[in-house]
Amino acid sequence: MARTMLGEATNGLTGFKSDGRNPHLPLRGPGSNEAQVRYLKALLYELATRLGAGEWEKIRNIRRREIGDPFTVRVNGQTVCLDYLQAVLELEFIEKELDLQDTWIMEIGSGYGCICHAMLSNYDIAGYATIGSRDTLTLTRSYLRAVLSDAQYAKVRFIQVTEAAATLRSSRFEPAVFDLCINVQSFTEKGLRPARADLGLIDRKCTAFFAKSPVGTYADPALAAHRRSGAKNRAARANGPLRQLADLHDTEAVEEGSADFRVAHRPGPAWSCAADGRGVPWSHFWQALYKKASVRP
Repeated sequence: MARTMLGEATNGLTGFKSDGRNPHLPLRGPGSNEAQVRYLKALLYELATRLGAGEWEKIRNIRRREIGDPFTVRVNGQTVCLDYLQAVLELEFIEKELDLQDTWIMEIGSGYGCICHAMLSNYDIAGYATIGSRDTLTLTRSYLRAVLSDAQYAKVRFIQVTEAAATLRSSRFEPAVFDLCINVQSFTEKGLRPARADLGLIDRKCTAFFAKSPVGTYADPALAAHRRSGAKNRAARANGPLRQLADLHDTEAVEEGSADFRVAHRPGPAWSCAADGRGVPWSHFWQALYKKASVRP
């Protein structure tokens, strides 16, 4: 097989480094599931070897990370997966600008609860409200019940996204104001109007906001998404506050998109961006922490 592929390569050089020929030479191709795991673990291993002592301490504080059987690597006797490695990097970014002890946290887009788990494991949080769809919250509840202590779990409030505005507006809901809102990528799954509604909620109810998401939509001939029909491409670009197409593996394009990111994720005119930077490990992710001096009750 390799001899046949080499013969094809000598007959035509166009595309041979990215099609089905080069994986038989020096490059392990990303097409198969086995190769995808190899690429994931290679990325994870490289990132883990760069972590400092404080970041490893945060990872060790997060118990029961192995639940759900994630892909992990082992570095200096400690295992870590990509989800919790990213969560720790996010905490490090936030805590440079914000004291997280004894704070009330709101998260829009609960996922399975990784960030909540990391937060409650590393800080004495007063309370944590996680907002998500009904189906997602079923998984979030189950996962957090399995990984958190009873005392930690008692601090978490689960709010369906369809009920969030009314629930948080209620005079019976405590706290009246959250110290921080977190949103990682979920705006990209929503239309522009719901995303703006979330930003309005953050403006009314929070004094700080951490956002992390892509700076735009992929425009890369090597990706299947680039080759979709015009209708599918338009549908893919209909969500989220950032809709520009960009080569998201181009530093200049990402830097240009970051300016739009900072504007699009600003909850309101009274907010300022206290810090921002690339959302490691992804080339096309940006992160920012916004602050507001006061909020309307």
